[in-house]
Amino acid sequence: MASSLAGERIGSIPVNVLRLAMACPAVAAVATWLHGPEALLGASAAAWRPLLLSGFVGYFLGDLCLFRALVEIGPRRSLLVMSLAPPITVAIAAAWLGEQLAAHHYIAMGLTLAGVATVVTERVGAGEPRRPTRRGWWLAFGGCLGQAVGMVLAKEGVAHTASAWVASAMRLTAGATAFLVLAAVRREGGRLRQALRDAPALGLVALGALAGPIGGVTLMLFALTRIPAGLAQTFAATTPVLIIPLSRAIHREQIGLRALAGAALAVAGVALLFHRC
Repeated sequence: MASSLAGERIGSIPVNVLRLAMACPAVAAVATWLHGPEALLGASAAAWRPLLLSGFVGYFLGDLCLFRALVEIGPRRSLLVMSLAPPITVAIAAAWLGEQLAAHHYIAMGLTLAGVATVVTERVGAGEPRRPTRRGWWLAFGGCLGQAVGMVLAKEGVAHTASAWVASAMRLTAGATAFLVLAAVRREGGRLRQALRDAPALGLVALGALAGPIGGVTLMLFALTRIPAGLAQTFAATTPVLIIPLSRAIHREQIGLRALAGAALAVAGVALLFHRC
């Protein structure tokens, strides 16, 4: 929500560049404080390779596709496609890492994703494109695939690091570098300088960095050391449900019975995952 509000003021690329530029040194500092500089500088190729790829695919390619899809087919349709990320993650993790889930995991995932789908299909949002483009659907799927592949790569890499903080710093390095190169190619320097003078936007970007790349993603990487990638991605997919009270409080959006029923279904699925993980 913070990144979305900041993007309305300064644009999506400046938001991504600034939030990753804020998060990368912060996470690297914590990783160095906890484990010493050798945890990053002396990490093996078995850690760096998948985590750099994960950051590039997840932070950069996936987000670029998703942000463009939000414009071409709207947030409701984009989030509906993104709800496919957990089953795709399960399939990739099974083929790549040999991870297998029990039957009750699939039932819980199904309940959770059905609830998420119910929430995001409640109604057409304001400004939703009436005629979504075919390219927009493919871009949304690209964002979904970026999340799934990025999650599996992160699962592979985090096992070879000292902690989730180290793994997060590696992923952020790739994402921040890629967005900085994109900003240079697109000559976004003027917009970045203007963004740096916008104190309210910088505050929102900092909040988004703290909640996202610093806190949320690091916790997700920690989760990957304890549970299968598909289950971790399922928890991440509940964002559209968790954002309901924020949307109500900040945007004064009316919450219908369909959204509440979907939220209840998603919570039931998550509760089952917690109970049987």
